[in-house]
Amino acid sequence: MRINKYLALKNISTRRGADELIEKGQVFINGKKAVLGDKVQEEDSVEIKGKTSNKKPVYYAYNKPIGIITHSPGEKEKDIKEDIVNKNIPKGVFPVGRLDKDSHGLIILTNDGRITDKLLNPKYIHEKEYVVKTSNKLRSSFKQKMEAGVNIEGYMTQKCKVQILNENTFRIILSEGKKHQIRRMCSALFQEVSDLKRIRVMNIQLGKLKPGTLREIKGEELAIFLKALLG
Repeated sequence: MRINKYLALKNISTRRGADELIEKGQVFINGKKAVLGDKVQEEDSVEIKGKTSNKKPVYYAYNKPIGIITHSPGEKEKDIKEDIVNKNIPKGVFPVGRLDKDSHGLIILTNDGRITDKLLNPKYIHEKEYVVKTSNKLRSSFKQKMEAGVNIEGYMTQKCKVQILNENTFRIILSEGKKHQIRRMCSALFQEVSDLKRIRVMNIQLGKLKPGTLREIKGEELAIFLKALLG
């Protein structure tokens, strides 16, 4: 249903009042600023003025398998929401950020829209770590060139950290997240990615979490994570 009707049914405001809140930029759906006419489903997270409506914030580490779509699946494709539907987690949980269909590894799931911009906006610096395999042997200059920054279609990537693990595997730590960035960086340096796995987001580690499973982030791990994001 339309977001203004949803807010009216939740007794948050009238439809006209909801439109005014949306125009003022005070309404967020799954962490993204709502616009007039947006539609919302019951499982979506709706946030007003920085407070999530009637929902206790929860946070999960999820190991996205290869083949699962993060957002907006096409015909015969399966997204994260479908994959976690029977995993006994609260409604309104959504993935923060993306991993492309052919990549796998750590995705943060939450119903807390406050952390979306803090985690994804490039003006905030937060580390994400990956292990990457290439189908061809890494060139001798690969580490130096990757760490210095790579020109990908007119954009020079920021400096990063690279550790060579073997002749066709490396570990990389980024503080930015352009679309398909690692694959594009490798392609610019004549390396073809055969496997890409995200193993860490800030202090949250993938660890031994099996593909398609998740675990709740809580305790000290959560406290460190939220303090770094929200202060």
